[in-house]
Amino acid sequence: MNIRYEETQGRSLGFYALIAGLGVLILAALGAVYYMEHHGHYVTGMSNRIVWGMPHVFALFLIVAASGALNVASIASVFQKKLYKPLSRLSGLVALALLAGGLMVLVLDLGRPDRLIVAMTEYNFKSIFAWNIILYNGFFVIVAVYLWMMFERRMNRFTSKAGLAAFSWRLILTTGTGSIFGFLVARQAYDAVIMAPMFIIMSFAFGLAFFILILMASYKWTERPLGDAVVNRLGSLLGVFVAAVMYFVAVKHLGNLYLAENAGVENFILFDGGIYTQLFWYGQIILGGLIPMALIYHPALRGNRSALGLASLLILIGGVIQLYIIIVGGQAYPMELFPGKEILEGYGGIAAYTPSLPEIMLGVGGIAVALIAVTLLVKFLPFLPESLADEVADPHHKS
Repeated sequence: MNIRYEETQGRSLGFYALIAGLGVLILAALGAVYYMEHHGHYVTGMSNRIVWGMPHVFALFLIVAASGALNVASIASVFQKKLYKPLSRLSGLVALALLAGGLMVLVLDLGRPDRLIVAMTEYNFKSIFAWNIILYNGFFVIVAVYLWMMFERRMNRFTSKAGLAAFSWRLILTTGTGSIFGFLVARQAYDAVIMAPMFIIMSFAFGLAFFILILMASYKWTERPLGDAVVNRLGSLLGVFVAAVMYFVAVKHLGNLYLAENAGVENFILFDGGIYTQLFWYGQIILGGLIPMALIYHPALRGNRSALGLASLLILIGGVIQLYIIIVGGQAYPMELFPGKEILEGYGGIAAYTPSLPEIMLGVGGIAVALIAVTLLVKFLPFLPESLADEVADPHHKS
């Protein structure tokens, strides 16, 4: 495989329009942060019962997707699949960009961003949050080293070992992110060991959906050859990941229904939760699961890149909805403070939450940060192969 990498030109009107558009979204996000910090968090939809709102949904969505975006490079380095090797550089870049965008949202939503210094200097190793700070920083370092070994010809022989380290680290990172919820025993909607593996497979689906959209857009806008072999293989893999996510969701909810103590929260999410129930069935299951699988696997649409792009976009929308249900829906359902008793006044009942515009703008700004980082770096560094035509990228291509 004689793969030649080169930078994009980045001189067209469309390129500058893309940078300007993403820049506007980032400025709007910073304006939203200033508004929330200046007036206080009461201007958001959050309260003392819903303490993780829309920014946390976007932040965790990007962090989880970052881990999954590295999956393409892992398949090449760890599992020695040659078709994916030309995509490894872009895979590492997308992973780092998504993590940077997610952490930006997370830090700016703290209310007191300066308190992050305390979290970074005084560790409470009994807290899964403290462990996650180590995992996030470690991910940046390991993936950066991994990319350096791909770029530096003298270090290419160490790429497989670096890829194995990155693969292992990202599994640990996503396990830690899922364990934030799995270890919260006070919340009936969270307290489940299956959260950790479910977050891992969610990362595979969300990260690959981001990667496919960025890959197809990059090659279409730069007018570079992108063969069917690469696109079809990525599409088939995406369909498998979406099916796996739906399997884990089914197992989680069926397992909770079997336990009598969780009957209340399951009834809330699945049948009687108002907006949360509607989002679960229409947003997460149908829009983010069944429709993308139909677009990927329907014989009439097989190999259709527009259908694959739409499926990837719907998976990302469904992913945001899924995390909204997990994070916000899990907080909205009241904690059982006094087992066996009914609270008539005060803390009982479903908590109200309506996302505010500043919260949404901050979350969208995190996505814009990730995309603008990818856009600028592919312009100045050779992340993209000059050609991914079948005769170049597919090791089994027959002329």
